[in-house]
Amino acid sequence: MELKKADGGDLRKIKRLYLSSFPKAERKPFGVMKIKARQGVMELLALKEGKKLAGMAVTVLYGDLVLLDYFAVSGSCRGCGCGSVGLELLKKRYGKKRLILEIELPSETPLEHPERIRRKKFYLKNGMQETGIHVVVFGVAMEVLTAGAALSYEEYHALYENAIGAFFAGKVSLLQETVIK
Repeated sequence: MELKKADGGDLRKIKRLYLSSFPKAERKPFGVMKIKARQGVMELLALKEGKKLAGMAVTVLYGDLVLLDYFAVSGSCRGCGCGSVGLELLKKRYGKKRLILEIELPSETPLEHPERIRRKKFYLKNGMQETGIHVVVFGVAMEVLTAGAALSYEEYHALYENAIGAFFAGKVSLLQETVIK
């Protein structure tokens, strides 16, 4: 399996996987991500098993920080270890940079709760660690995980300011601990 920058053919497949894997409330416009990738602020990556798209990743780059903004495995590849391999390839790709990601906090909605718990277990099993940073990103309560390096909320927020500008970064805020259940 390999992880590489997406080319034209991969981009169409990645867009389909992206649209089917993430709720509308959590998606950025795909065209904006392509522009940010051309500017060097983001990377659109294809996880390939031979010629087959096994998954996709979208990362945001800022200094020594890499935010794994979106990560999805194709339906036919789930449960086969592709996600674990993909995450390991991401860690290798970015080497000494600090890899971070956001996951939704468990919710009161019974249908969402088990999936969110499984997702967190997957990331913890694959070497990600809790930072204790809980945020609201465009109205969605999230927890920030890291591949082991220390991270402050200020550093995390600076990544957003650089990637999307101060106005939209204002839609990202620290979640008050008293709100967490």
